[in-house]
Amino acid sequence: MNFHVLTLFPEMIAQGVGTSITGRAMDKGLISVNAVNIRDFAGNKHGQVDDYPYGGGAGMVMQPGPVYRSYESVVEKIGYKPRVVYMTPQGKVFNQKMAEEFAGEKDLVFLCGHYEGIDERVLDMIVTDHVSIGDYVLTGGELPSMVMIDCISRLVPGVLHNDVSAEFESFQDNLLEYPQYTRPAEFEGVKVPDILLSGDHAKVDQWRREQSLKRTLERRPDLLEEAVLDEADKKYLESIC
Repeated sequence: MNFHVLTLFPEMIAQGVGTSITGRAMDKGLISVNAVNIRDFAGNKHGQVDDYPYGGGAGMVMQPGPVYRSYESVVEKIGYKPRVVYMTPQGKVFNQKMAEEFAGEKDLVFLCGHYEGIDERVLDMIVTDHVSIGDYVLTGGELPSMVMIDCISRLVPGVLHNDVSAEFESFQDNLLEYPQYTRPAEFEGVKVPDILLSGDHAKVDQWRREQSLKRTLERRPDLLEEAVLDEADKKYLESIC
């Protein structure tokens, strides 16, 4: 999968995704991250990409020309018009289902704004998805882009050492993940639950499912509205409500 990030700070993207799991995935050729410097398309010797907003107001606005030309460079490179995600607090809040949908794309473009935003005309021309990572304001779109790249990359086959692990993390079936334990079997007087030492895989699976249900009910009950539940799940939830 190929990620293209239109940004004023390409070095920030390179440093942010070039390590850990995403870095290894890039080294293996499983994903690529192309940081496109919008300033390279400024069209002036000073690399200016912003100007004062029409109608007055505080701050500066990114001009449409450099943004559009940087986008066109990606289109020319890959040979078609890809999906373009604009990182904005006005967008739909990013979640795991959205990540799964984006993971099906061959190429995905992220547009990172700065200052007071980007000229609306170019947004109307190229953006297909307005996405937010939460109801708060950040300096620019680079950090949200890296959050999404990290999340989406985990769903690309081969990126995780154990491909099965992506299926059983938090938000699978819209439930939070069950608690995890490792050695030693007792730490500071607190023991690992006996069921995990029993060797009975069926009972372990049942315990984990129930712990996921319990944790979701306690910490994120809103997720249960769209959770995939069978009759046993519903019965267990009724017993602990």
